[in-house]
Amino acid sequence: MGERICLYPGSFDPVTRGHMDIIARAANIFDQVVVGVLHNPDKRGCFPVEKRVEMLRKACAKLENVRIIAYGGLLAQLTREENIRVVVRGVRGVADLESETMMARINHQLNPDLETIFLPASPENGEISASMVRQLAAFGADLSAYVPSEVLPDILAAFAQS
Repeated sequence: MGERICLYPGSFDPVTRGHMDIIARAANIFDQVVVGVLHNPDKRGCFPVEKRVEMLRKACAKLENVRIIAYGGLLAQLTREENIRVVVRGVRGVADLESETMMARINHQLNPDLETIFLPASPENGEISASMVRQLAAFGADLSAYVPSEVLPDILAAFAQS
């Protein structure tokens, strides 16, 4: 049996403690976790893709079996190119589970070799979302409970300029 590799895709705009919880748990299950930062040219993110990749590299520096990449296009195509057969998705509740199940079915239709595994959010991270972090940051709230300490200065600096 070969190396067990998974893909954890997302926008990570910005990376949160919830994201890091899923990454760390996946890193305990798989030999390698590829974190795929989605670049959607039709959407303007709060942080440029390059900055999101940089922040994830800082936050994941202690996780030796985690690799960060940026990608555009279809997730099913990326998994073929990277020879990945498992996608890991975090779910916070029923709404996440419904939308992620639909995406898993579509990805499986596009790449029949692809499986999706859902990891439920840990109770302490169940309410954290990147959009919530952006909103709190815009109002100058304390973000330390919601984002990794390694990237807190980057986020604060970005919102201080806006």
